[in-house]
Amino acid sequence: MSFKVVRTLPTPEEIKRDLPIPEELALLKEKRDREIAQVIRGESKKFLVIVGPCSADNEESVCEYINRLSKVNEKVKDKLILIPRIYTNKPRTTGEGYKGIVSQPDPEKKPDFLQGLMAMRKMHIRCMTESGLTAADEMLYPENWPYISDILSYVAIGARSVEDQQHRLTVSGFDVPAGMKNPTSGDFSVMLNSVYAAQQKHSFIFRGQEVETTGNPLAHTVLRGAVNKYGRSLPNYHYEDLSLLLSLYAEREIKNPACIIDVNHNNSNKQYEQQVRITKEVMHNRKLNSDIYKLVKGVMIESYLVEGCQKIGEGIYGKSITDPCLGWEATEKLIYDIAEYD
Repeated sequence: MSFKVVRTLPTPEEIKRDLPIPEELALLKEKRDREIAQVIRGESKKFLVIVGPCSADNEESVCEYINRLSKVNEKVKDKLILIPRIYTNKPRTTGEGYKGIVSQPDPEKKPDFLQGLMAMRKMHIRCMTESGLTAADEMLYPENWPYISDILSYVAIGARSVEDQQHRLTVSGFDVPAGMKNPTSGDFSVMLNSVYAAQQKHSFIFRGQEVETTGNPLAHTVLRGAVNKYGRSLPNYHYEDLSLLLSLYAEREIKNPACIIDVNHNNSNKQYEQQVRITKEVMHNRKLNSDIYKLVKGVMIESYLVEGCQKIGEGIYGKSITDPCLGWEATEKLIYDIAEYD
């Protein structure tokens, strides 16, 4: 076989034992989980803003960003729930490039998964401790979920993962909201089938064990735009798209119909500055239609300390080494603008 075992990694239990979360952080997570779940279930009118770097590549700059976000959160917490993005695994379309801190704790060095798992957990815990905010991450690899299951308050399932059976089954065992993105094709039916599957009970093999799940009623849709056969971006955040999603939800027995709008990726054609305009259109559409208001529970924004992106090795502190991001000043203003909408 072409597989070569490099080394056996610690189990999630061992990693959690070495880097435990203190009781006060566990209580913080319970409170945050409850508040976010109330939004997804329609029991709270607060609006979710899932915001942060495209990839969490550096502990210092990520924690500085989230500490800034915490100060903003204090000013808008009556209307918004800010959920920092700490995305520690990065999907790559061609398989090449930086794959996240779990793979490369130092983007300029070779992969080191042992140090990466420790770096991932250490960064999450530090951010929780300093900011009082619990984060979102993308579940790119289902088997990694147990390493941070006691830390995250929100999980995203990416466009390339949403059709995968193991991702759907694993989400069915979560006790936190999971956003299932539309696939790159843009097919709403695939996305909704994924949500339905994640809300059901399942039995399957996970990390060498036979497991059973109870289903996740907090699984919901995320619109992130699509790509047509010519490779061109097709946005799906417009009023007509949301109306269609409403009608498709009504045809299915899905609990807690909810949608988050990812305002970057193919919705913005990766033109990061367009995230401001798109977010405001989404907020306007919520005002136009009470059903859309109830459906759209939040937005996802890619943002970092410095706008744009850089190549690995350029060394610009707080600037994305993957997709380009909105800068801090524009992000802060946008969050305050969102809070002004009824």
